Amino acid sequence: MRKDIRFGKETLFLLLYFTGIILVGSALLSMPFSSRQGSMRYIDALFTATSAVCVTGLSVVDTLSLSRVGQAVLLLLIQFGGLGIIAFSTLYLFLPRRRISVTTRGFAGEYSIPSFEYHTRNIIAQIISLTATFELIGALLIWPKLEQHGYSLFDVIFHSISAFCNAGFSTIRGGMESFRDDPLMNIVTMVLIVAGGLGFVVLQDLWHFLRKKKLHLMYHSSIVLKTSAALIVVGAALIFALEYRHAFTGMGGASKVMASFFQSVTSRTAGFDTVAQANFTSAGQFITIILMFIGASPASTGGGVKTTTFYLMVLAAIRYREDRNALVDHNRTIQPALLIKASAVIVRAFAIALVVTSILLIAEQVHGNPVNIETAVFESVSAFATVGLSIGITPHLSVISKLALISAMFMGRVGLFAMAIPHSRRSPERYAEAPKADILL
Repeated sequence: MRKDIRFGKETLFLLLYFTGIILVGSALLSMPFSSRQGSMRYIDALFTATSAVCVTGLSVVDTLSLSRVGQAVLLLLIQFGGLGIIAFSTLYLFLPRRRISVTTRGFAGEYSIPSFEYHTRNIIAQIISLTATFELIGALLIWPKLEQHGYSLFDVIFHSISAFCNAGFSTIRGGMESFRDDPLMNIVTMVLIVAGGLGFVVLQDLWHFLRKKKLHLMYHSSIVLKTSAALIVVGAALIFALEYRHAFTGMGGASKVMASFFQSVTSRTAGFDTVAQANFTSAGQFITIILMFIGASPASTGGGVKTTTFYLMVLAAIRYREDRNALVDHNRTIQPALLIKASAVIVRAFAIALVVTSILLIAEQVHGNPVNIETAVFESVSAFATVGLSIGITPHLSVISKLALISAMFMGRVGLFAMAIPHSRRSPERYAEAPKADILL
């Protein structure tokens, strides 16, 4: 039977939403009023807008070189991008008088708690209010500190929103490296990053659990929290051991521990850094690449292949047995279809990173500015996983390489999600299946 493989309305809206904001943002950023140093080249404006909307943080221009108007545009792009997939897409799908299809319910249901069917508008309001609450509290906590250093309220709000949205842009001179040894700035920024990267589903579920409205967390929430905690602790321990006498040389013991945790947290899609990435050893950069590739959790402001995907793949590698058709974890059955989806995400992510890395290597070689493979992989994974960490080559890349990174950011933020949305099917249900394939693995 012939199947309809056209994009569904949800996928089309998602692509148009992000593309539209990027194009509008790039047009505004390319205007003379957005920069302190004259009009920005359009390719650089497009790169910056894509990085902001995809909450990546990779930049080819210094944020401080933008005017207040340009920084305000950047801030709006970050906020709309950070909430785009969850809040604004869902809001569009459930506008009043709009019929709700079965596909639409399934699409939006993946981003809410089980009560979604009955409290759609409440869920959307909670998503927006929860975001505003975290960003406001974060801003209030760091305001006195930044005010002491001569920063305005705008800078405070910008940093808080950028941190919660896992964007990594900053109007602070020197970024977080200027506050490397400051506990308050480090802790507040890390909490905002982690909160934004956990996902709204988990935050809502955790909030209901703490208020004793639920007896236990959802399986999804418990997996996200445990996996996130494990990645942060293990990542920090490895980075501390590898960089103790290298990138962290000259720092006090407490500062080394704090820098290790900050690097572990920010690597999972935030983009801030307290220690320059170029100072890390190859081993430290390799750990960072792994953390970037895994990324944050589903329905969050972060990117990557997601913590749940990583958990399922590890679970399958350890517990899978050929005589069983499904995995059982904590008295929950994980169906093979879920493992296939997780595998597809991993393969697609690897493919994107591989293609972008190849383009960077070839384009820069042709351009007469060759980069080594470690640097190319780092930049490619950082772009795809919408992290924003950089070894420092981004501003010096050729136009082709910048376009490749733009595509990687868009695919990492929107593409993988769009491919996961079920296509509408108009063909009759199949009553016969093709014969099983015999393949030796």
